[in-house]
Amino acid sequence: MRQRLALAGMIVFGVCSVFSPALAQEDEIDCASAMTQADMNICANKDYETADNALNAVYKKTVAAMKDKDKELSEIDPNYVGAVDALKKAQRAWIDYRDGQCDLAGFEARGGSMEPMLVSGCLADLTKRRTDELKALIEGPGN
Repeated sequence: MRQRLALAGMIVFGVCSVFSPALAQEDEIDCASAMTQADMNICANKDYETADNALNAVYKKTVAAMKDKDKELSEIDPNYVGAVDALKKAQRAWIDYRDGQCDLAGFEARGGSMEPMLVSGCLADLTKRRTDELKALIEGPGN
């Protein structure tokens, strides 16, 4: 039993030591002047992660704004509520669209080293657009 645990520990340690130089390298990449495809792939993914984090923050604010809207409207007529449900339905549909569209974008370089960059770039672009759409919902018409 101890031998199995020791072996498992060595495997985990070995995997971590194999990947740790690559992880450390990611922090050192200057995305403004990335030259290799691997660096461009990493930078495109970082851009998507940044966009996704921004989207998640705005989505939480949008849910809160739609809750407020539902509360306002319920005072007028209880049949007018549903903004939160509509937002969640739209967001689920948007995620399906985004994922399908970006899978499709990857087919421009299917199986090639550029495919991850194309997919991540698509994900970042669509996510930034969606973030703007959600911000518009918070701000309301005419803002």
